Amino acid sequence: MITPQNLRIHELIGLEVRVARSLSVPYEGIEGRVVDETKNTLVILGKDGAERRIPKKGCVFEFVLPGGEKTELDGESIAFRPFDRLKKMKR
Repeated sequence: MITPQNLRIHELIGLEVRVARSLSVPYEGIEGRVVDETKNTLVILGKDGAERRIPKKGCVFEFVLPGGEKTELDGESIAFRPFDRLKKMKR
């Protein structure tokens, strides 16, 4: 079960997301579904069908959890390869 406390170690692909804040103003407000993730970026499929690659560092993301709860996550805290995130968080 995904909760705000364990979101960092879960799979982000498939979750609804919005860029709540960003050091780069053009990224703010971009929303959609996470369709891919790399060490440094999230790829978001917008409602218009366009994919946008957003850097994790410098952004705060608002994720909608499967139960409908919204939670914010600083991109700096997830700026690892997805499979490395779990290892780093378990230490």
